[in-house]
Amino acid sequence: MSLQDDLTAVQRNLDDLERSVGQLERRVGGGLDIRRVRSDTDHLRESLQLLREGAAGPSRARPAGGGSAPAPGPEMVTIPDTPYDTALWAGAEDEGLGALGRRAP
Repeated sequence: MSLQDDLTAVQRNLDDLERSVGQLERRVGGGLDIRRVRSDTDHLRESLQLLREGAAGPSRARPAGGGSAPAPGPEMVTIPDTPYDTALWAGAEDEGLGALGRRAP
């Protein structure tokens, strides 16, 4: 099976699950437990949509001119390995321990 076939099969199963949850909700009412199941079903639907977009992303990310440059991804942030400047923490208190240099209770 191709990826699209797998995604379509998952979509069908999710549709069946949603119908079953609806029937169950009509039988047992709208209590907390069924609302939780309904919420989980909605999250699965959103996650599947994100998965579909991610799977189709590279082919749609090409510019209109037919070039092969991909769309820019999230910006990478470099975190240095050097220690923090201790002056940044001057006057700060450690949670539950009080100010630096003072004895903890």
